[in-house]
Amino acid sequence: MKTDSAIAGFYRLTVTQRIDRLVEQGVLGDEDADRLRRGEFVLSGNTADRMIENVVGVFGMPLAIAPNFRINGRDCLIPMVVEEPSIVAGLSGAAKLARPAGGFEVQIPESLLIGQMQLIDVDDPDQAILALHQRKAELMRMANVMQPNLLARGGGVRDIEYFKYRLPDGRWTVVLHLLVDTCDAMGANLVNTICEGIAPRVEVLTGAQVAMKILSNLADRSIAIARVRFPLASLGDGTFPAEFVRDRIILATAFANTDPYRATTHNKGIMNGVDAVAIATGNDWRAIEAGAHAYAVRNGKYRSLSEWQLAENGDLLGELKIPLKVGVVGGALQTNPAVGLALKIACVERASDLAGMMAAVGLAQNFAALRALVTHGIQKGHMSLHARSVAAGAGADTGIFEQVVEGLIASGEIKSWKADQLIAEIHAVAGRTTGTKAENQDEPAGRACGKVILLGEHAAVYDKHVLAVPLPEAIEARVRPADGRSRLRIPAWGVDEPVVPGRRGSSAAVATVALIMRELHVAERHYDIEVDARIPAAMGLGASAAIAVAIIRAFDLQLGFRLDNRTIDTLAFECEKLAHGTPSGIDNNLATYGEPVLYTRSTASRTKPIQLSEVPPLVVASSGKRGVTKDMVAGVAKRYASNQTLYDTIFSEIDELSVAGSVALRDADYESLGSMMNVCHGFLNAIEVSTPELEKMVHIARLNGALGAKLTGAGGGGSIVALCPGRSHDVAAALKKAGYAIIRFSDS
Repeated sequence: MKTDSAIAGFYRLTVTQRIDRLVEQGVLGDEDADRLRRGEFVLSGNTADRMIENVVGVFGMPLAIAPNFRINGRDCLIPMVVEEPSIVAGLSGAAKLARPAGGFEVQIPESLLIGQMQLIDVDDPDQAILALHQRKAELMRMANVMQPNLLARGGGVRDIEYFKYRLPDGRWTVVLHLLVDTCDAMGANLVNTICEGIAPRVEVLTGAQVAMKILSNLADRSIAIARVRFPLASLGDGTFPAEFVRDRIILATAFANTDPYRATTHNKGIMNGVDAVAIATGNDWRAIEAGAHAYAVRNGKYRSLSEWQLAENGDLLGELKIPLKVGVVGGALQTNPAVGLALKIACVERASDLAGMMAAVGLAQNFAALRALVTHGIQKGHMSLHARSVAAGAGADTGIFEQVVEGLIASGEIKSWKADQLIAEIHAVAGRTTGTKAENQDEPAGRACGKVILLGEHAAVYDKHVLAVPLPEAIEARVRPADGRSRLRIPAWGVDEPVVPGRRGSSAAVATVALIMRELHVAERHYDIEVDARIPAAMGLGASAAIAVAIIRAFDLQLGFRLDNRTIDTLAFECEKLAHGTPSGIDNNLATYGEPVLYTRSTASRTKPIQLSEVPPLVVASSGKRGVTKDMVAGVAKRYASNQTLYDTIFSEIDELSVAGSVALRDADYESLGSMMNVCHGFLNAIEVSTPELEKMVHIARLNGALGAKLTGAGGGGSIVALCPGRSHDVAAALKKAGYAIIRFSDS
């Protein structure tokens, strides 16, 4: 499938939606996408321990994608690993502006890596060079014999050059440069091996000693050249005229070529983009940095790596020349699973393609930085993205995230305390208006609860008891007749898609709506379905079932079907089969009835609501990593089939915990209930549905006062629930500080 890199609104999507979009584009297959959602491309501790010494853990960095790039007429998605805000956004914007004029053109005239050999104790340097030159063919044959695989791939030593220098102490030294075509490998190890292998022969030929024998990271025999044209009309905005922006960018280049202090920061901006791609693709960014800065000072003065000029028609022309010797085989590609994924996203097969991509990215990043500097200043973009980071750290959910970001920027106080204040104010306003919203509108609203499982996950699929409580008012839906085709909108999840009978949408929610309309015999009519989602999707909180119930009720209210709860529950269960394969039925039960319940599949039509004397002190927190219920249930089923006796024992134990837990919940015996939750989590870990992220969250909750904490839902990502009498605020604050979103919490 041909990739279209111009993905509109990519930055507005959630992480899960971005992965889904890459699947739609054909960039990722379903297997890679699921592994990415589950975090399986993260380097494991054991693998890291084999890579370097004294490993104590794995340090995480964001993996992002810059869309909109067109390089040599081909659309490209750029994988980047970088922590600095504004880089990815700046690149994407620059690439978008460049598209109308054809995007970026890149070329690499040659791609050779230099291996250096230094000869010392040279009596007559000219005679030594003559001796080497006379045996040049012999040395090249000898070098290539050492790397038969490289030779077979079309690579090998292409030439040998000679230089003589007088050292500060007056002695002469001779240096050999072996120019090696390393094909699609970066080639450091190849070149070092060749240098070491022919060193004894060089000593015999010259009578001198070989002191140093290693590659050079100044890869000036592998220069990548990137060029771009920005149409004049694309450069201005409402504040700054296009000519002003163009001329100031050209002036900024002149400044960098005059002042090394400016040139250093100018080139650092270029390397912001180049390094991020190098890290993502497993290349040695330190070598690239060293070579680039050495190349910048090649004429004796540190200068800009890029040039910006005025085109004959008034457009802005940019060019970047940078030494880049990179690889797409060997090294980290074999050890770090994320590298293979990044190369797949980049869709590069040759090292030269990757080098060209890096050069284009460096030029785009240079433009983005200069344009910001000569107009509104660099801090505007930085602060906007910093505000997003602060809002995320404060736990702003998708429904209010953009509102919190805008509030932070408007206030000028981009601080965590301000984010907390804004979140509280938004929730307070929502609380005051919720009771009158539906009454003041003509259109009826269907509502449904989410769910939090306290005990019994997965065992419920095998007809064991599960103990769960509702998340009130999790989903609200409205249905309106429409003139055109039906459409589903869930703003909090970034869903805005047509609902076409017989055609599967990219969102599972669209398939759910199509099924509901078919079962209610309204598939031939047209409706706008608007959903207010107050819980995240795919986080183990019953979102899919709540969506189904709320939409069924909205249709019921709109069309006057007068459906009873049992009918709604039954139809929602069919929707759950569509979403999850073999669901237990607990999600649709909680969504429909909205009562704490001790539930089994065999008694689904006769729920056993539990009367509570108080709201239990629970903290529900999201890991931010999607759990795929269908996959987790299928995985447990596979392991169950291979060891049924063991799993029956575990499920029976979980069943007893759920029954006993219902009594403890009813009696507010939180100490007993907390202990049962901890034991149940241990069982869930044993059946392989927990993750390192969930284990970390559970540990944080218990460390900060939770009597019990466990994953909730199918696992493989998703959420946890913690029982925290008197400590809910402490536990919520600790989880938020660690970067997790708080969905709901209450205290006793």
